[in-house]
Amino acid sequence: MAAKIHDSAIVDAGAVLGEGTRVWHFSHVSAGARIGRGCSLGQNVFVADDVEIGDNVKIQNNVSVYDAVRIEDDVFCGPSMVFTNVYNPRSAVSRKHEYRRTLIRRGATLGANTTVVCGSTIGAYAFVAAGAVVNRDVPDFALVAGVPARQIGWMSRHGERLDLPLKGSGETICPRTGDRYVLKEDICVLSAPR
Repeated sequence: MAAKIHDSAIVDAGAVLGEGTRVWHFSHVSAGARIGRGCSLGQNVFVADDVEIGDNVKIQNNVSVYDAVRIEDDVFCGPSMVFTNVYNPRSAVSRKHEYRRTLIRRGATLGANTTVVCGSTIGAYAFVAAGAVVNRDVPDFALVAGVPARQIGWMSRHGERLDLPLKGSGETICPRTGDRYVLKEDICVLSAPR
């Protein structure tokens, strides 16, 4: 199935859109962008040239994905969340050669109005609460919230809060799926997926 592009959207020549991807009202995809299969770009989404988006990514309304951002498969970007690419912007100072790369790993969730400061990596299946400001790397499966974002727990890949300590060791089962998670030396891993 070909990509579906709303009449009011602009997709510049050269942009690559995977099968089944939908681009909704008033969105703009730049020429160099690479977007995978089955994605949804909501109303008023902007995607810059130096952007790579994996498969099955959901980008909600009013999100701009600027140069130097890479989003892996199955990521959710909530409404009006913000990416940046320059750490110390000034209108009178060109810093296009100073972009800091941002990586959003597979399955992560970025809640509504989240801000991701450039140069950060959001780990696989991490969950960033609405309104958080991320200014450092977020571990796999971590639940972070606040300004600046701080870890407050762990989340399963299904989006359920896990009963694990913030630090140290432990193990638990996802209450929804029965998947087993192990925390060892402050690193959470999915031990036995079902």
